Order: sequence, then C-alpha cells, then structure tokens
Amino acid sequence: MKIAICQINTTLADFKGNQAKILEGIRWAKSKKAALAVFPELATFGYPPRDLLDKPDLIQANLKVAEKIAAQTQKNFGAIFGFVAENVSGVGRGLYNAAALASDGILQYVQPKTLLPTYDVFDEARHFDPAAIHLPQNFLGRFIGLTVCEDIWSVLYFYGKRYNEIDPVKVLKNLGADFIVNISASPFNVGKWKVRRDLLQQTAKQHHLPVIFCNQIGGNDELVFDGQSLVVNAEGDILFEAKRFEEQFAIVDLEKAPPLKKLEAPSEIGEIHSALVLGLKDYAKKCHFTKALIGLSGGIDSAVVACLAVEALGSKNVTGFSMPSPYSSKGSVRDAKTLAETLNIGFKIIPIHETYQSYLNTLGLDMKKKVPPAAENIQARIRGNILMAVSNQTGALLLSTGNKSEFACGYCTLYGDLAGGLAILSDLPKTKVYELARFINRKKKSIPEIIFKKPPSAELRPDQKDEDSLPPYPVLDPILKYYIEDHLDAASIIKKGFDRPIVEKVIWMVNHNEYKRRQAPPGIRITSKAFGMGRRLPIAWDYRQ
Repeated sequence: MKIAICQINTTLADFKGNQAKILEGIRWAKSKKAALAVFPELATFGYPPRDLLDKPDLIQANLKVAEKIAAQTQKNFGAIFGFVAENVSGVGRGLYNAAALASDGILQYVQPKTLLPTYDVFDEARHFDPAAIHLPQNFLGRFIGLTVCEDIWSVLYFYGKRYNEIDPVKVLKNLGADFIVNISASPFNVGKWKVRRDLLQQTAKQHHLPVIFCNQIGGNDELVFDGQSLVVNAEGDILFEAKRFEEQFAIVDLEKAPPLKKLEAPSEIGEIHSALVLGLKDYAKKCHFTKALIGLSGGIDSAVVACLAVEALGSKNVTGFSMPSPYSSKGSVRDAKTLAETLNIGFKIIPIHETYQSYLNTLGLDMKKKVPPAAENIQARIRGNILMAVSNQTGALLLSTGNKSEFACGYCTLYGDLAGGLAILSDLPKTKVYELARFINRKKKSIPEIIFKKPPSAELRPDQKDEDSLPPYPVLDPILKYYIEDHLDAASIIKKGFDRPIVEKVIWMVNHNEYKRRQAPPGIRITSKAFGMGRRLPIAWDYRQ
C-alpha cells in the first residue's frame, strides 16, 4: 500500500488556511497514486488549541472543514487527519481530540485519543474526553489501528516510571490491526529526535506491527514542532524519516520500502538554531508582523538575536537600535554598528544621556558616591520605553534579548530589557548563546570577534561585569540545569561538586524572581523545561532546607 505522509505547518484557528494545506496534500497524494494520505494531529484546528476550544463557533468551523476534506476522498483513496470531534454521549466535557478516517467522500470512522497528557506543556484533559473504545478499521482489505500522539507513548519510561498504564497499540493489535497510524503534534526539545526513533522502533518491535507516525511542523506561540515523521516496519527498521523543521510530502510503500541504511544524528546546536529560526519566523507570520526591531548593546545576546532575526525575516525587515548611556563604552556602540553593517540591517543611535539625567533629577538620586540600583534600572527602562514606542510607531515586533541564565536569576529589568513581544533566547543559557554564536559564524563571520572576547556586562555602572552579581556562567548554567530541568534539590547539586553558598544563592534567585518571569514576553521552548506554559510554579512560596 502506497501511503502519503503529509507533514504540514498548521495555524491555530486558520480553518481556511489549514484546509487548503490538507487539500493540497490530498491532491498531491492522488497524483502519486497513493491509497492513503496521512496528516498530523488536529490538522483542521491547529495544536495546541488551549481555550480556543471553549468557543463553539470554532468547533463548528473545524467540523465543516472535516466534511470538506472527506468530500475529496473516493472509493479507493482515503485520508487520515486530526480534528476536534463532538462527544454527543451527554457525559464528559463534550469534545474529543480525534483521528478521522475518510474515504468514498465521507467520514467513515472517528477514533478519539485515549491518553490525554496533562504534564509539562500539555493540558488536554482540560477540554477533551478520552476514547471509550478502540476498533481497527478495514481499508482496502487492511486493518488500520488509529492512534493520536500520546497513544503510542505507553512503552517508554520517564524518570524511571511509565506515564500510562493503558497501551492502545496493544489493544488494537489484539483486535486484529495490521498496522498502526499515529497522527501527532509532538513539540521539539533538544534530543527529542532520538527519543522518537527509540519510541517508534520499540513500539513496532514489541507489537510486531508497522507504525506510521505523521508529525506537525511549525511554531505556535512558545512551542516549535519539528516534524521528523517516521515509518517503521514490524521488525523495528526505519523505512522513512521526514525532514525536520520543514513541510514535506512523501510516499512510502509499506511492502516495498527498504530499511534506511544511514540515519542522521543532528548536532544539538544545529537543531537549536533551526528551532529558533522557525519559531521566530512563524511567531511573526502568525501574529501578522513583517518587521522586527532589537536593542543592540554590542553584546553577544543581542548580536545572536539580530542574526536569527535576519535569517527568519530578512535583513531589510530588521532594525537595530544603539542607546548609549553615560556608562556605555565606545566599543559597545562601535561593535553594534559593525554588526548592523555586516548583517545589512537598519541601524539607529539614540543617546539616552539627557533622558537619564532628567529621571535622576526627578527622583533626587545622588550619583556622587556610586550608582544606586534604581539608577541602573532607569537606564534599562528608558531603552525599553524607546523601543516599545518605535514598535508602536512602526508596527514592528520588538525582540527581547535576555537569555535563560538571566531570566532564571532575575538579572533583567522589568519594563526594561524584558520589554518586547518575543524573548527568543529565554530558554537558552548564556554558555549556549556563545556556542550558538560560534555556530552562526561558521558560515559567515556576522558577529565581530571582539564581541566574543569582551566580558559580559550590562554597562549600567562604571566597569560593571555580570560576574559582580552572578557566578561565572560555566558554573551558573549547570546549576540552573540541575535545578530547573532535572528537578534536583540543593543537596543533590552540591554533591556534584558545587560550593554550597553558590548553589543556595542561585536557587534563592530562581525562586524569588518568578514574579519577573510572569511579566516577561513569551519565549521559544528549547529544553525539556522552559519558563512559560510548561513550568507552573506559584509566585508566593517559601521553602528552606
């Protein structure tokens, strides 16, 4: 059986656009003489829909799209796609996250999702009801076992335990399924590509069934979906692996396709780069921005953000602003200008000396002895105000330049450098920012070498360095990973060789700056635990070991 894998980029609630992509895939599949076209989870609606599911008109629009898609099938050609189905039983929340099998012009069968994840970024049980039954479906003499995303994750263990007791694939196998189709919206994080391969191969071998996995690609708010659709035979051999971070149509013949001889192992920094570019590109497009602006400090963070913005939006659509204060070095302005010239982006210099002095006079701050913290923050807030004003004037998206190390420790200013519509580096630690900068410079030396060499500094007081307030980043970043992503406590981190006072200080900073992160722009998820929708901690809490 020739099957078309249609790995598409959907937009939430863009029913016309999503329908057009699905119908394009169906036309392509027919032109290649495929018997079946497979699309991702919630392909009609987009994923994750979140509380858009509370809007009845959107549910009905999605159902109309499902009917129009089904109408394009025929007797010997079918389509499998995700949509929001209604639960008419009168019990439950009233909606299903479902897979549809359409052929002969109608919806032949609807299989609701069984396992509704509620961990990390997922909250599906908030709106959806689980499946009550599983039935393989006869299509051209072959029995298909329909599953949706999490339904095939039962075989894997996380943190030493299985998340799900029920195994829908096992149920379908016992009921006579010849192969499994899994439609998915599995979001990206670093290293997920290997987890998916292992998952599909384990599932196929354990049940001795071929598995077809079709995944969504694209950015939707904080999440990036990287595709990597897979087809695995009953022996666990990978027959097909789709591109990552790209839309793709492909044909796979379950009976004739040979196992792939070589599988790519993508570099970590390469996939981070691809995810950030796609995430920014789609965030801008789906929020109807065509241009971006950035505060260029002459440092590594804003340089990397500028490079990513150029790749995502094009140099003519990006403008950088240098806003020197009395404590900005000449080198910072020079380096920002050099970067802008290399990238061929717009560049403007707006000094803030007079505005800064006006604030000091208004507040009666004495600057004779030293720069008080309030005076440091004023500079950042003046810059944030200017950038947001330009954003309002031009309709350009302001990109915040803070990284995960700064977000974690509160080393950022509310209404200052936290201002913006998207914090593109908010899930990337400072050490990884440097690594990404080197990766970007491999093809073209966009970032001046001097930016790599200068000590990180906010330049808000004379001779300021980040290490005046924070541990060195090679020490800080591993501690943050152990605490935020690996969920280790202070004692466990200290046992790994870190000094107790440093660990306790870092944990204190993380815990006591949640209120800042709540007011920060959304970021793009890169790691297994990002700030934002997948990390739901209270602001007011106090636990001391």
